Amino acid sequence: MHILLADDDEDDRNFFSEAIQELRMNNKLTLFKDGNDLMDYLVHPEIKLPHVLFLDLNMPGKTGIDCLKEIRSNTRFKDVSIAIYSTSSSEKDIEDTFVEGANIYIKKPNDFSKLKEVIKEVVNMNWQFHTSGLNIETFFFSI
Repeated sequence: MHILLADDDEDDRNFFSEAIQELRMNNKLTLFKDGNDLMDYLVHPEIKLPHVLFLDLNMPGKTGIDCLKEIRSNTRFKDVSIAIYSTSSSEKDIEDTFVEGANIYIKKPNDFSKLKEVIKEVVNMNWQFHTSGLNIETFFFSI
């Protein structure tokens, strides 16, 4: 499984990478420091599309919501599952990302063991089942 993480916080990228390594999951993880780098990568036609994209909302330059809108406006990315991964638990952010087509909203855990649990749950999620009955109540994921 190919996983992408776009997050401007270096510590958050490192924790995420460490969690994936500790989980010993057979996944390829590609990290991006901002939305511009992510979108520059995704536009290359020869790349293998990710299965899951973890997308931070509050990034300088091209924000997570900007990336989400751009990704969802391109049919090439219709099968990419997008997990918003943010420190924000604002109702507006949750609602906006739901409306724009994200698949799940995750508030960043501040505990490493919870982070591992979140990653494991999201990566092993049956996305076809999860998105078939998607509503705002099932959109916000918490552990």
